[in-house]
Amino acid sequence: MARINKRRKHNLTLCPQGPVEPASAVSLLKKFKAPKFDQTVEICVHLGVDTKQADQMLRGSVSLPKGIGKSKRVVAFCPSDVAKKAIENGAIKAGGEDLVAEIEAGWMDFDVAVASPDMMRVISKLGRVLGPKGLMPSPKNGTVTPNVAEAVGEFAAGKVEYRTDKGGNVQAVIGKMSFSESDLLENMMHFIHTIEKIRPSTVKGTYIKKITISGTMTPGLQLKYESAVAAP
Repeated sequence: MARINKRRKHNLTLCPQGPVEPASAVSLLKKFKAPKFDQTVEICVHLGVDTKQADQMLRGSVSLPKGIGKSKRVVAFCPSDVAKKAIENGAIKAGGEDLVAEIEAGWMDFDVAVASPDMMRVISKLGRVLGPKGLMPSPKNGTVTPNVAEAVGEFAAGKVEYRTDKGGNVQAVIGKMSFSESDLLENMMHFIHTIEKIRPSTVKGTYIKKITISGTMTPGLQLKYESAVAAP
């Protein structure tokens, strides 16, 4: 049996027996004993979707009002006349065939790939390389767009991507533990309302079943559903 360290043992004693109000959850999260690094705060929304149905597998991206506390390394597949603007907006590299060749040769030091629609034909050969890593540009999450430079700026600043896993869960980063309680709460509520608004019309019964937030090294805290999805 895995040994529970003193910090986790202490934090477990602070955990409530049931779901708590969103603001109380954020406040309690910041009261847990913490490691020496600035923890990432994540949210997990368990949905009542049928993951075998393609139209119920949610995927997209959202810009949180307070950011997520870190930037992302973005590359842009675009024509040469757009590449300069993409670089100015934060892309670490931008180009067409030359960038494709570099990735084919093994370079993968980036977190997000953005592409203009006309470049999809050029980068289709990278499907087997980028697909398994979740890096292949797609219109569903906003990484295929005619406004490449604008998208680069948003993703470089920390725009959050999300997608439903096989268990019906949607997970995302909503900030850092060093954020103020109000900033974490605002980001959290914004994400929850985003998921609520994109409910597939084919979902029957309960849509959002459970919402949990946690830090990298903390226990999870379940939110009261009614409060979490209430209109702001």
